[in-house]
Amino acid sequence: MDRSTAAVRPHARRACRGRQELRERAAEVLWANWTGTSTVPSRALYPHQWSWDSAFIAIGLRHLSPLRAQLELETLLAAQWGDGRVPHIVFNDAVPLDAYFPSPDFWRSTTAGRRAGAPGGVQTSGIVQPPVHALAAWLVHRADPGLSRARSFLARLHPRLAAWHRYLLHARDAGGAGLAAVVHPWEQGMDNSPCWDGPLSRVEPAPPGTFRRADLDHGARDDRPTDRDYGRYVRLAADYRDRRYADGAPPAGDGGAFRVEDPAFNALLIASEYALARIEDAIEADTESGVTDGGAVAGPAARRARADALTRTLVDRLWDPGRRLFLCRDLSAGRLVPERAVTGLIPLLLPALPPDVAAALVRTARGPHFGLGGPARLVPSYDLTGPAFERHRYWRGPAWFNTNWLLAHGLRLHGERVRAARLREELLDVAATSGFAEYVDPYTGRGRGARGFGWTAALTLDLLLDGRAWARDAAGAHGERGGLSEGEVWA
Repeated sequence: MDRSTAAVRPHARRACRGRQELRERAAEVLWANWTGTSTVPSRALYPHQWSWDSAFIAIGLRHLSPLRAQLELETLLAAQWGDGRVPHIVFNDAVPLDAYFPSPDFWRSTTAGRRAGAPGGVQTSGIVQPPVHALAAWLVHRADPGLSRARSFLARLHPRLAAWHRYLLHARDAGGAGLAAVVHPWEQGMDNSPCWDGPLSRVEPAPPGTFRRADLDHGARDDRPTDRDYGRYVRLAADYRDRRYADGAPPAGDGGAFRVEDPAFNALLIASEYALARIEDAIEADTESGVTDGGAVAGPAARRARADALTRTLVDRLWDPGRRLFLCRDLSAGRLVPERAVTGLIPLLLPALPPDVAAALVRTARGPHFGLGGPARLVPSYDLTGPAFERHRYWRGPAWFNTNWLLAHGLRLHGERVRAARLREELLDVAATSGFAEYVDPYTGRGRGARGFGWTAALTLDLLLDGRAWARDAAGAHGERGGLSEGEVWA
């Protein structure tokens, strides 16, 4: 053994111990946030079950307990509405009403949502969140296929996932081109993004005295949305509720005129279409019978073709070649929203993205607007050079773990394995030092918002333990740069 080898080994052992400790700390967060059937994002600030949070949490939980990961998704989808929508919150009746706003008595799902098929046995919100669920279900199945088959996990979830996608692709096709539209900023998940400032300017805020901001009990006011913006969120949600959660064109002058086609929301829908095709492949292999989506899609081959076609539509409608970024489309105003935000980078996840578009997205991520591999430790939620940038305010600048996790996988898919590996290392380091923060300062990595946050801990576990997905990237760090297929990324 030469001296260089002897010197490296203690360092490697220390690094291994550090990663093991990080794994144990992340697992502790998920066990602490587990309710018995699902996982809360944060015991203090978010004490119920959130839709896309649960999808990301299940992806991490699969490494600790595939059974709990399955239960996470099953609990959420058990609250699905009759029209196919998956509500963005499933409320826990044991939590006091004043612990979170808007609370169940605001949404009134069992009465206002009756026409749309809201369940009678559980209270939910009436809006949705990004459809990461089929992707999560596929990854959870892959963690323990034997357990999954024994419990008929995929076979039971498939009809619900197919109905969820039908709802988005038909009831939410407000622009008529095939993409899903969101009717509230909370649906897109990046609640307070400057992308919404233009569309929200048409909405009259609810009077301040008509609601109480429970979020300020747990978060700094300078980190949270302004009262005026929050009032607009409340108005939009109340108007949608008062229309009995009916989709379609809102009445003239109604606050429901917020209708936006968002790049990340649709990219995640497309990625989940590919995952749903894989689920259908697996069901067909197990049952030796065909799988159909209620007549809308005849099996996995047709679903993959639809995902490819939706990718082309996404490029046609939302790609801005001048900015080298996907933009939101304000359907009510009939134009693209000029703000640069991380939502425009998320389509890097898509395997059928044209190579020139993928290459341009990577250049944009590395450039001054997002600072990947440069001044920013993690990719910010909004343009570092933009006039609305605030490094600490919710979705107006801070970096989030779920968007950076998605970008790391997108970089791998399109051949940027060295950059993906470096982003992974930054994510792990920031998770360790921030206490698994909800979001962080993009420059320093200092934690903001809630600590012990569910999807931060879950995705940290995934980056640590999904060895097959990252082993080749270590080779890439020595110069290998070949691209990966969609199957290799999500196997």
